[in-house]
Amino acid sequence: MFCAGLGTRFKPWTDKHPKALAVINGKSLLQRNVEYLQQHGIKDVIVNVHHFADQIEEAIQKNDGWGSNIIISDERDTVLETGGGLLHAKHLFKPGERFITCNADILTDLDISALLDFHKKEKALITFTVSNRKTSRNLLFDENNQLCGWRNNTTGEERISVPKGNLIAKAYDCVVIFEYDIFDLIKLNGKFSLIDLYLDLAKTQKIVGFEHSGDRWVDVGKPESVAVAEAMFD
Repeated sequence: MFCAGLGTRFKPWTDKHPKALAVINGKSLLQRNVEYLQQHGIKDVIVNVHHFADQIEEAIQKNDGWGSNIIISDERDTVLETGGGLLHAKHLFKPGERFITCNADILTDLDISALLDFHKKEKALITFTVSNRKTSRNLLFDENNQLCGWRNNTTGEERISVPKGNLIAKAYDCVVIFEYDIFDLIKLNGKFSLIDLYLDLAKTQKIVGFEHSGDRWVDVGKPESVAVAEAMFD
């Protein structure tokens, strides 16, 4: 679970706290996501930390991981973004075992079992959730849900990994299943995003989007989104 970000959009809370500990109806974002994973039988959780890392560690220890086995991936020295953070935590994953990632500041009730079934059916290296919500940046797919590129809707910039006509734009919704083989294929290093990684690997690997537009989903990225999240999740 990604918890290392600086949370600059969530100021002033993040001037003194990590965004992962922001409270929604009496529970932190971190706790809510740990419990969400538990609902789908996932109790082994890796959490990366950087911004106010001590506060996250203290919350986990105080609450005994909310019933899960939580391991810390320490990025105190430098924040590595999502892709770099994943690579940094490689030694904490079980070799050969697929895994799921999510962002602490995203709340959703999407069915992980359905996502996993789709991933297996597609025999993909990576499967991530997508939807038709409006966003400033989209991932671009062919008619078979396979990732081909990325577009910044504000600037018009495009990065195309697999040139095809009639690409379909979808929003990236941050819940992702990976095969462990990903670690043998990563050519990037240092600080990089998962989007950078997807676009690099899409040139040679099968990366697909799983449409989940009917599920509840909210990005608790800004203070004003707290009210939206509290109306959506008890």
